[in-house]
Formats: sequence, C-alpha cells, structure tokens
Amino acid sequence: MSENNFFERVKQNPRPLVVDFWAPWCGPCRMIEPVIQKLSREYDGKVDVWKVNADEQPDVLRALKIYGIPTMIAFHNGKEVSRRSGAASASALTPLFEAALSGVRPAKQAPTPVDRLARLIGGAALILLAYSGNFSGWYLALAAAGGLVLFSAIYDRCPIYNAVTTRIRTLLDKQPPDSAPQ
Repeated sequence: MSENNFFERVKQNPRPLVVDFWAPWCGPCRMIEPVIQKLSREYDGKVDVWKVNADEQPDVLRALKIYGIPTMIAFHNGKEVSRRSGAASASALTPLFEAALSGVRPAKQAPTPVDRLARLIGGAALILLAYSGNFSGWYLALAAAGGLVLFSAIYDRCPIYNAVTTRIRTLLDKQPPDSAPQ
C-alpha cells in the first residue's frame, strides 16, 4: 500500500478508525496485542481497527511522523484526532478509541505513578552523575538534562507551569483567522 493509498483509504473509511502501527519483532507491540483485541471487540461496529506493519510501510510512518512503535493513531472523518506511542493498558488506550468515536481530542493525561517514579529516579541519577564530575563541562549539560527529567515527573502539578501554558493556549486561540497555520 502506498502512502497516498493509505490516506485515501482513511478518508473513505465509513467509521471512525484506530490504526495500530506495529512490527513482528517488537516486544511492546506483542505485549499490547491482547489489549487492542479486547478494545476492538468492545468497539466492534463503532470503531474500525487496522494494523499496519511498520516494516512494510515505512513511507506511511514517515508521512505520519511516527518515530517509535507501537504507535496507535485515532482518525475521525479521515482526520487524526489523537495518538499514543508505547505499550499501555486498556484504561490508557480507551481514550484513544473514544477520541476516534467522538472526534474530540482527549484531555492530556498526567504521568502514571510508575512513570513519575521512573522519571524521578532517572533525573536524580543524571544529577548525581553530574555531581561526580563537579558540574564542569559536559557534566553541567548532564545536570540540566537531569533537571528536565525531574521536572517532567511533576510538571502537571506545578502552578507556574500550568499558569504559563494556560496563558499561551489562550493567546494562540485568539489568533486572527487569516494568520492561522494551514
């Protein structure tokens, strides 16, 4: 299937659609297969599920800017409304199916407790490594990266971050129609 053929089929599909980009050698892809099958049965007749082998369709992945698998993309009326990369539970993938069904982008989900813990440990490890190098040269960049990883664990709970991002979204939503990106 060519890139153009894929997008034409997406546009012509009569129902909302979730496309699973996977590969046979991908462990996380195999791990979420039962979850996708379960959700496919739950949304049978309401949302179609397609599987696209990433190894066989690299042009489609490139066009959709997919850089890792598994990646699932929800389409409503031929337009992408949401995507999710990586292995996830049924409760984490359900919003993707709901977005395909409704056409409404799901609210951004906060990191799970396990994600938060992993980010906190990873960020602390980077900062400790930078400390061992006295924060000089490349170790300073390592410390900055560690700080960003630490912040990624708690960004959704930071009042300053929330205030700034809310203000930026408000400003972007008030763009004049003729200056909107096309």
